[in-house]
Amino acid sequence: MTDVDTALRAAALESKAWPFEEARKLLARYPNGKPSADGQPSPILFETGYGPSGLPHIGTFNEVLRTTMVRRAFAALSDQPTRLVAFSDDMDGLRKVPDNVPNGAMLAEHLGKPLSRIPDPFGTHDSFAAHNNAMLRQFLDRFGFEYEFASSTEYYASGRFDDALKLVLRHYDAIQAVMLPTLRAERRASYSPVLPVSPTSGVVLQVPVEVVDADAGTIAFTDESGERIVRSALGGLAKLQWKVDWAMRWVALGVDYEMAGKDLIDSVTQSGKIARVLGGRPPEGFTYEMFLDEKGEKISKSKGNGLSLDQWLTYGPEESLAFFAYREPKKAKQLHMGVIPRAVDEYWQFHGAYPGQAIKEQLGNPVHHIHGGEVPTGTLPVTFGLLLNLVGVMGDATREQVWGYLANYVPDATPESEPELDRLIGHALAYARDFVAPTLVRRAPEGVEVDALRRLDAELAALPADASAEDIQNIVYEIGKGQFGDGGGFESLRDWFKALYETLLGSSQGPRMGSFIKLYGIKNSRALIAQALERVAA
Repeated sequence: MTDVDTALRAAALESKAWPFEEARKLLARYPNGKPSADGQPSPILFETGYGPSGLPHIGTFNEVLRTTMVRRAFAALSDQPTRLVAFSDDMDGLRKVPDNVPNGAMLAEHLGKPLSRIPDPFGTHDSFAAHNNAMLRQFLDRFGFEYEFASSTEYYASGRFDDALKLVLRHYDAIQAVMLPTLRAERRASYSPVLPVSPTSGVVLQVPVEVVDADAGTIAFTDESGERIVRSALGGLAKLQWKVDWAMRWVALGVDYEMAGKDLIDSVTQSGKIARVLGGRPPEGFTYEMFLDEKGEKISKSKGNGLSLDQWLTYGPEESLAFFAYREPKKAKQLHMGVIPRAVDEYWQFHGAYPGQAIKEQLGNPVHHIHGGEVPTGTLPVTFGLLLNLVGVMGDATREQVWGYLANYVPDATPESEPELDRLIGHALAYARDFVAPTLVRRAPEGVEVDALRRLDAELAALPADASAEDIQNIVYEIGKGQFGDGGGFESLRDWFKALYETLLGSSQGPRMGSFIKLYGIKNSRALIAQALERVAA
């Protein structure tokens, strides 16, 4: 190891950043490495789970991202090899038709069947699960995640889970002893850890099951037709109930780490007990809070509320989404269009601070975990918020026109020299078009605001065209304090800035006005003031 690597590892062992705190759990789990049968180093196995009963959403992506952050943190602490498996529970039966997919009537005809054996309502893949799995993989690949995709259907049908299924059948009564006390009386009557697939309808049955021969994997159950069926549970002819399935997978695959949302606390507890019944060890884990929509409701795959992955990436770059996911994972956060601009600007604030920080501070900086320690160089000469204000005032602008205004603020910048800025301009144009422009209402100035705007116009007229943003800001500040002309100050500077935003920009909030006027240009800013004063006369 180099001196830098040694220093980083020492700092990582002490870092309070949550990915390092999680990674240290794994270091304590295997201080001498994970044992294996052949004596070779056995990889630490990270797992994420996905139920493809609806379209993937940001919550799904978030789990893979956060798990990857813990995996990278572990790599900074240890030389032990690791793997990440993204597991799709596509053998689950479809319980209800999602609200946000086409051909709902067709899907309704297949309720109860495994997701992987239901036609794709979009008509592009072999099954509904295959469509949703493809969407998930496409997005994970876009972000460059290192992972292995695994399909529940494939694992069951190929026999990879057969030995684990037999293990469940051997411990059938002990598993029932774990689960039955947690269920309502009517549910206990029909509950079985094993769910046979009906040979007549193809539906995943929720019926009592009798273990006929655990070593052979044979079970008996009553089919929908009323016929008693005796047959194998192996090879995809049956699957396990959710909590039992999760525990079986932990044991069969040797999963060492899996995080889960707050809504699955009970499932984690029960699955952990079942894993021990099966002779295994539950993985280390992390309980994160849920993303909520704008109304404070939990995001649902079937409802399609909240933001989709594509929606966020239309209005903000990938790093801003990763930043939003990293921050405060144990705090419930509303996920809606309004959070994107702030996430973009806060990401760049932390990015700008990173190069000047000591290793300890860098390890606590979100950008370190977003980029796996390989933080790209470069700064952003203007904030995303300022870009949104500019585009909002410009109206139906083009990328080229925005760059024309940027020449006032960063004369030497070009799309080639500032690719990140050029990318943000595209996001700003889309966001302003869809969410800013429809809300802008410029009101007429009132009372003291009229004289203050006139004084601002006069001061701007006296400035040279190349006046700095700081010089302009000082003028704006002094006018608000009432130190120019005949006085007429505001009760607070906040009132003055609010008046500027509402009369010139049409919004109750806005940027640092010195920076905005510099960016928009003194001549154009004076035109905005003139328009505001005309509204008084009208």
